[in-house]
Amino acid sequence: MKRIALAAVLAGAAVAPAFAQSSLQVYGRLNTTIERQRYHDQTEVKLENNSSRLGFKGSEDLGGGLKANFMIEHRFNSDDGKTTADFWAGDSWVGLSGGFGAVRLGRQTSALYYATADYVSLHNHDTGTSSDAFYVGNSRNQNKISYITPNLGGLQGEVQYSLKEVDNGDSQWEVALNYDLGPLHLGGGYSKFGDDKTAAIRALYELGAFTFGGYYERNDDDTDGKRNNFRLSGMYTMGASEFHLNFGFADDWDDRDDSSSKQATIGYNYNLSKRTKLYAFYTRVRNDSNADYFVIDKTANAMNPGNDFSSFAVGVRHNF
Repeated sequence: MKRIALAAVLAGAAVAPAFAQSSLQVYGRLNTTIERQRYHDQTEVKLENNSSRLGFKGSEDLGGGLKANFMIEHRFNSDDGKTTADFWAGDSWVGLSGGFGAVRLGRQTSALYYATADYVSLHNHDTGTSSDAFYVGNSRNQNKISYITPNLGGLQGEVQYSLKEVDNGDSQWEVALNYDLGPLHLGGGYSKFGDDKTAAIRALYELGAFTFGGYYERNDDDTDGKRNNFRLSGMYTMGASEFHLNFGFADDWDDRDDSSSKQATIGYNYNLSKRTKLYAFYTRVRNDSNADYFVIDKTANAMNPGNDFSSFAVGVRHNF
């Protein structure tokens, strides 16, 4: 059925001009690393997928400034060719936009995540084993209704609400704001999923060849209590080269002692073109005895509190 679904989408893309669609873009990313990983006192060399994807998006001009828009995105593993549990595991929504802003219906990535953790992930777009190990967000992407405001002098907001359907538990809502003022970029917001709450703020500043960013997240979990999460990132560009440093710290949950953790990543990117890069990184997560933020043991598929993780990786990413 998955092959049939993909074939139907490709066929639809081929005949799209017959329906007078204003635009249709086929896009994607292949991102794969070879890594030497150490976890749970074991060392392994393996290929890792870093959020590879295939997507389709487009819009139709309906006149009077009104447009119909859509986006569907398939996620797959570039290391073994397998699909994820959900075929359209990325965004899959349809909506309208105009002078009033935009409305979208369907599966959508968290607006708060885009405004904070994703925004400061300068090295590898918050993917793979060097991704942010501590961001929580309390967001459910399914069954979402969202409204995006017009851009007002660099300020833009988004409100998302995820419906409480029979098999999906609690409803969830969030609000996010982004503000761009020249080299300064600010963002933040609030999310509530059942009794779990998250508030976060972000700042990023561009200063010539240097870029500095960071965010602060405050979590209020119904089970573990409250905690603080910080992340700082920096990038220096020199020609086709990028040098990256990233550090994150999550302190103890109020109701769980010895649950703090640290993560540090150093990376180098060499941009062969605007679409293709070679890169390398070293990342390490150090967990206290009762910390379980980072799960890389895919075989066990279980939390292993207190275990550290590290990886040295080299890879290639190609966008199309």
